[in-house]
Amino acid sequence: MDDAQIWDLEESLWTGGAERYQELVDEACVMVLPSDPFIMTGQQAIDAVSETPRWSQVRFSGQQTVHPEGDLVVIAYHAAAQRKGADDYQAYCTTTWQRRPNEEWRVVQHQQTPPITAGAG
Repeated sequence: MDDAQIWDLEESLWTGGAERYQELVDEACVMVLPSDPFIMTGQQAIDAVSETPRWSQVRFSGQQTVHPEGDLVVIAYHAAAQRKGADDYQAYCTTTWQRRPNEEWRVVQHQQTPPITAGAG
């Protein structure tokens, strides 16, 4: 899979429906998100994100793509997302994609870190 396809899949996870998560997020996935319960694994991660309202638009910047081995792709980026009725959202993200034997790619790790502001914490 080329880099453009990975980025298209990543965007679809932000803007697509719950079925995209069922299709693309692996049952062994580990997610760290900036809301309770913060750390999720497997079906818990799929369910939590599937029940979250989708973003109508997302823009990626600072995109980095690394291929540590043939069956893994690790990406990092800044996301700026919008949806009607909600504040704009920004986060620095990483996602690890793994190719399965049937040539399907699945997310096995994802994390989001909102920008740290001066005086926080």
